[in-house]
Amino acid sequence: MARGLSPKAEGFAGAVLADIDWSQPWFAPWRELGESTAHLALQQQNVAVALNVANNVKFVPQSALPEGQAYEDFIFKTAQVPTRDGLHDFFNGLCWHRFPLAKRRLNQLQAAEIATQGVRATRGPVRDALTLFDENAILMHAPDAVWNALQARDWLTLFVDLRDQWQQVHLVLFGHALLEKLVTPYKSITGHVYRIASDVDVRDDAALDTWLVDDLQPAKLATKPYEPLPVLGVPGWWPVNAERVFYQDPQVFRPKRGHADVSTTSTLA
Repeated sequence: MARGLSPKAEGFAGAVLADIDWSQPWFAPWRELGESTAHLALQQQNVAVALNVANNVKFVPQSALPEGQAYEDFIFKTAQVPTRDGLHDFFNGLCWHRFPLAKRRLNQLQAAEIATQGVRATRGPVRDALTLFDENAILMHAPDAVWNALQARDWLTLFVDLRDQWQQVHLVLFGHALLEKLVTPYKSITGHVYRIASDVDVRDDAALDTWLVDDLQPAKLATKPYEPLPVLGVPGWWPVNAERVFYQDPQVFRPKRGHADVSTTSTLA
């Protein structure tokens, strides 16, 4: 039995919730809500029921989504979130609980795009950016030096030379697909970083939620204002990243196009 939760129920797709290791640092901000909700879902053998207990958003079975209706459009028109048993929709539900205003804002923007553009073979730049944010965003509050190194994809400067400055970095893993991947961590997992304004109190979820509502604007999102971040490179999040060689893997820590890695002399303290 994994993590001390309820035994896996044969035939219940949400039994994988027992595999979540809440002691991992990336799950720490989610643990208080997530661990109890996962435990309840395992007891009830129903993720939507467990999420409804923990949340004022209405979660319904996936079967409630009519055939041919877009998922985002259904949520917008009914204020109900179709939910499957499993990790992906479980983490989505946790995010609705923790950041309800931002999740509603993302849904409203998706619905507005569907209303004006329809559902097409390609999503278009705004819907594409909204989906990327919802599924894979990492919110970062960081000193300028850290942000600049991330933008340059100067990985050795970012993670080695500036390692001490990571004590001033605050990360929020917002994307529910990203959280799902981290249940079974592997080196190449990469999130898309969205920078939080310097004056936001990032330890106040309500303040961050309110700020996101104002900052998530279609014109900004259309530019895809994200920077890639291999999550297990975050100092202290993975034991082997204490060694400089961890970051010298070009298959994961890829240089920015047209830029060579200039930090060849960097060493860990």
